[in-house]
Amino acid sequence: MLLHKYSSYQIEAGTDEAGRGCLAGPVVAAAVILNEDFEHPLLNDSKQLTEYQRQTLRPFIEQNAMAFAVHFVWQDEIDKVNILNASILAMHRSLDSLQIRPEFIIVDGNKFKDYKDIPHCTIVKGDGKYMSIAAASVLAKTYRDAYMEKLHINFPDYNWKQNKGYPTKQHREAIRKFGLTDFHRKSFRQLPEQLTLDLRI
Repeated sequence: MLLHKYSSYQIEAGTDEAGRGCLAGPVVAAAVILNEDFEHPLLNDSKQLTEYQRQTLRPFIEQNAMAFAVHFVWQDEIDKVNILNASILAMHRSLDSLQIRPEFIIVDGNKFKDYKDIPHCTIVKGDGKYMSIAAASVLAKTYRDAYMEKLHINFPDYNWKQNKGYPTKQHREAIRKFGLTDFHRKSFRQLPEQLTLDLRI
């Protein structure tokens, strides 16, 4: 049973990211502020939902949230600042884009950096505990998946439509065979043997 809020503040935002463990593509974060009466029977940690359930939830969240925002941090920036900093940056930027200023922020996981003068709390597995974080996880995941499916059209060899850039055996075999694209994260250990790979433009 998901809880509406963690704090006693009236306007509480939840934030989460998707794509942190991928070899290719952006890390995507969302921030969501929900009304006290927000309810949906499917809402849960996005990893516990089917793709159909996530696609059903996305428009419902967008139409019924008090405020929401989604932000992408691209692979070149991930390579410059590292994936942890890029994930936090994506969450900060999604918070920047909210139409309503939150009074408190709850964050999925255990790593975050102070955001302006707004108090926050990190919550391990928060996407399975609080509605706003769960909603943020659904938005981050669906926006990122849609982007990777679009990217797949030009790079079908890597099967991003299915693996979404995660390090599946098939994805790594494609890297061995075809090399890296501009969309791969060059700072990541792409292959266990750390081969020097040709860039594929």
